[in-house]
Amino acid sequence: MQVIRSSKVYDVCIVGSGAGGGMAAKVLTEAGAEVVMLEAGPWWDTATDSVMFRWPYDSPRRGAATPQRQIGEFRASLGGWTLEGEPYTVADGTEFDWFRSRMLGGRTNHWGRISLRFGPNDFKRRSIDGLGDDWPIGYEDLKPYYDKVDRLVGIFGSEEGLHNEPDGIFLPPPKPRCYELMVKKACDKLRITCIPSRKSILTRPHNGRAPCHYCAQCGRGCSTHSNFSSPSVLLPPAVKTGKLTIINHAMAREVTTNADGLATGVSYVNTRDRREHQVRARIVVLAASACESARLLLNSKSSRFSNGLANSSGVVGKYLTDSTGTSVRGFFPRMMNMVPHNEDGVGGMHLYMPWWLDNKKLDFPRGYHIEFGGGRRMPSYGFMGGIHRYNGMGKPRGGGGYGQQLKEDYRRFYGAFIGFAGRGEMIAREDNYLEIDPNVVDKFGIPVLRFHITWSDYEYEQVKHMQETFREIVHTLGGTPLTPMPTKEEGYGISKPGQIIHELGVTRMGNDPKTSVLNKYCQAHDVKNLFVVDGGPFVSQADKNPTWTILALAMWSSEYMAEERRKGNL
Repeated sequence: MQVIRSSKVYDVCIVGSGAGGGMAAKVLTEAGAEVVMLEAGPWWDTATDSVMFRWPYDSPRRGAATPQRQIGEFRASLGGWTLEGEPYTVADGTEFDWFRSRMLGGRTNHWGRISLRFGPNDFKRRSIDGLGDDWPIGYEDLKPYYDKVDRLVGIFGSEEGLHNEPDGIFLPPPKPRCYELMVKKACDKLRITCIPSRKSILTRPHNGRAPCHYCAQCGRGCSTHSNFSSPSVLLPPAVKTGKLTIINHAMAREVTTNADGLATGVSYVNTRDRREHQVRARIVVLAASACESARLLLNSKSSRFSNGLANSSGVVGKYLTDSTGTSVRGFFPRMMNMVPHNEDGVGGMHLYMPWWLDNKKLDFPRGYHIEFGGGRRMPSYGFMGGIHRYNGMGKPRGGGGYGQQLKEDYRRFYGAFIGFAGRGEMIAREDNYLEIDPNVVDKFGIPVLRFHITWSDYEYEQVKHMQETFREIVHTLGGTPLTPMPTKEEGYGISKPGQIIHELGVTRMGNDPKTSVLNKYCQAHDVKNLFVVDGGPFVSQADKNPTWTILALAMWSSEYMAEERRKGNL
């Protein structure tokens, strides 16, 4: 096959355009670097491509998922867990669902905008409980970068002074809704910490962007750029410098190297015509998402790097983690026949529950946070059929029905449901890993990943605690869980690995090149002009969503790159 090689040598080639790639592009172009960015999916502009104000009945599927948009037809998400012609495999006895975005900005277009800093304890868990490993950096190293991200992007929240839930530079949070105030009272009674959410959605004008207008359609992509996504916040200033070239439909195949073992660029396949291209660059930055970046390194083999690029330690692909997850939905008779009222607000929760307990007193070592939602919305038909029906006296009666009875039931139950979901920390283990499947390639001829991952007893006990806590909150509110307590044999209702879409850790950082892939600046130990700035460098998971830390790490790493370029070291 003929390879089309670019004649131009860029200062930097970035693979991926999401949180890490977008931040790297902004920092490096503003520092004067000529940057080329490779994105496997098409262009995406939230101002023109989102469908914020379309009604479900505008679609013959009522907005349901399609093969191209697997979390909803109107969601700002091109991709999903199964992509035509792009398989992955899972080892016997394990399970993993791998979500992949194929669009400019990646997952930053449709994520929940829950923007949590890792706390001081999250960087030194081994020192606290003896499990996993400490990071080579601490909270104080990243704090200035968290602060810069807050100021750049915009985030609402409240100052609480919680040691391991660090405060940020916050915009005012939106007021809690009626049902959220009810949950807050129950949590206060149970001594469960419940505070305003911390989300990257603007409640005031910020850096030239308009505040949220409370359409609650954040997942569809915000046409006013009021929430954070890479195409809304990071890529425009990079493009404005005139130093960023974005190549869409570019599926990276391998990182190329020279005789000295330095990266020279990236080989990619044009997904529309299947022709192979090579771009040349003095620095290569991988930000394709944790597993994709690891796949790229493992597929970049040569006589010098027979085990894959930057993999002399054999650690590339190891210590794969995802957040644990489970949920409970409750029915609350006191909310039946609720007086119609305004529930303006951002997409998602206005309050949440950070981890509030001491693990030394529990039978699992790491914590979780609680997300919840409900309010004035239609329950699904499945929920309508799965609950007891009540008459005006509060006594059970028969359910089901059509026509007038169904309409009356919907009016009665409208707004009487609240759902609770947990997101917990998984212990990083070497025996949870990914590798190249020796027998399977995708439609572009690129070898695919094979996953080996299981939950441990720690995660099962943690999720059991989640289930028990959610049910205690439901009962304290006078409600009824809609499902029975899952059994141990059912894994206490734990999510399948990968389903929470927080995969991290397969190109971990560390001080020792024998046990880590990257140094503390996300720079490969083996290849000094190769960096990884997605979720791969994480040493541990934490009980928080990872995006804010990906952004802070990418800024930290990119400023280091810019300084090393200035000194002539890169």
